[in-house]
Amino acid sequence: MEYLRNQTVSPMYVKADDDSVVLVDENDLLILWDGSKSGEIVKAKNGALSSTMGKIHIEDKSFNLDYLTYFLKCAEPFLQSNTIGMGIPHVDGEILRDLLIVKPTFQEQIQITNYLSHQTNVIDSLLNKKEKLIQLLKEKKQSVINEAVTKGFDTDEVFNDSNIEWLGVIPSSWSLVNIRHLANKVGSGVTPKGGAEVYTEEGVIFIRSQNVHFDGLRLDDVVKIDFDTHEKMSGSKVMYKDVLLNITGASIGRCCVVNISEEMNVNQHVCIIRPNEKINPEYLNLVLQSNIGQVQVKLGTTGGNREGLTFEAIKDFLIPVPALSIQLEIVAKVEALIRKYEELEAKNTIQIEKLKEYRQCLITEVVTGKIDVRDWQPNKQQVA
Repeated sequence: MEYLRNQTVSPMYVKADDDSVVLVDENDLLILWDGSKSGEIVKAKNGALSSTMGKIHIEDKSFNLDYLTYFLKCAEPFLQSNTIGMGIPHVDGEILRDLLIVKPTFQEQIQITNYLSHQTNVIDSLLNKKEKLIQLLKEKKQSVINEAVTKGFDTDEVFNDSNIEWLGVIPSSWSLVNIRHLANKVGSGVTPKGGAEVYTEEGVIFIRSQNVHFDGLRLDDVVKIDFDTHEKMSGSKVMYKDVLLNITGASIGRCCVVNISEEMNVNQHVCIIRPNEKINPEYLNLVLQSNIGQVQVKLGTTGGNREGLTFEAIKDFLIPVPALSIQLEIVAKVEALIRKYEELEAKNTIQIEKLKEYRQCLITEVVTGKIDVRDWQPNKQQVA
C-alpha cells in the first residue's frame, strides 16, 4: 500500500491574469475541484490548470498512469460524498492526500489496465447504443406530436396549403385560429411583495418556471404562499385544465396542462392560457409543444420583446384546429404512443444506470484485487 500523501498533490486556483500559471501535461491527472461534479478524475492534456481543477502529479515512476486513473476513479464516490464548503461544494484536500493506493507490480498494473480497458470498452459500447436509442425515442415522440397536430390520423384527409412557411399543409377540414379566440384568459402572475421571504412551508402552491415541464408539472421543489397572498393575487389563480407556458428565460416555451385540482398561483414568468369550449386543453398543449408551437415562441421573442413572450404575441399564435371529436382522438392516440416510447425510455434508462453501476463496481473489484485478472487473455470477448 502507498500513501498519496507521499506524492505531489497540487489543488490550485489560477486566475487568467496570474503570473504563477500551473502547467499540466499528459503525465498528470486532474480532479474537478468544485461544483456538482467535484471529485471526478480525468486525464490531463498539455496546457494550463483551470481554476476549477486540481492537479495530481505522481513522482513515483513505478506507477502506471492508466492504472492510477482507474484506481482513483474508484475513489470518486467517496470524494464526492465528503466534499466541504457551505456554498459550492469542493474536494477536501486532506481526504484526497490521505487516500491509500493499492500498488501491485508494474506488470500487474499493465495487466489490470489492459483488462479494464477491454471490459469498459464493451460496457461503454452498450451504454452508447442505449443512449442513442433513448435519443431516438425522444425524437420519435416529438415526431408523433408534430405529425398529429398538423395532419391528424385520417389517411383519407385532403390537405390544403396554409400559405405559411413554417406550417405547410393542413387538412382541409381544419381551421387556423389565433389563441385569442380559443382562450378565456391569457395572462401571468407576479412575484409577491417581499420575494422569496414570503414563501411558506404550508399554503398555496406557487408555480414558477422551473415547475413547468413538457411532461407535466414537477412539484418536488415547489414553493408556497399563504392564503391571504393568494387571494390578493386572484387574477393569477390557476384552474384545473389551464395550460401553463413559460414566457421568459432559458425554459421559454415549456408548457403543460394542469391536471391537479389544488389551489395554485403563478409568478410573472409563467403564462396561464385558459382554453374555451372550442379547444381541448391537452390538444392545445400538444400544439404548443410541437414544432409549429415552438417556432411561434421563437418568432414571438425575436420579433419584438427579446426579454420574453408578451401576452399579445401569445394571443396571435396560430393554432390548427380540427373538430373537437378529432382533437380528442388525436390526444388519445398521441398519449398512447408516447406512453409506449416512455416505457421503453424508462426501461433503457434503468439499464444504463445498472451498466454504469456495474462498470464502477468492476473497476473497484479489479484494482483492489478482489477479481484476479493475472491470467486474463485479451482474446476473451465477454464481459466478466
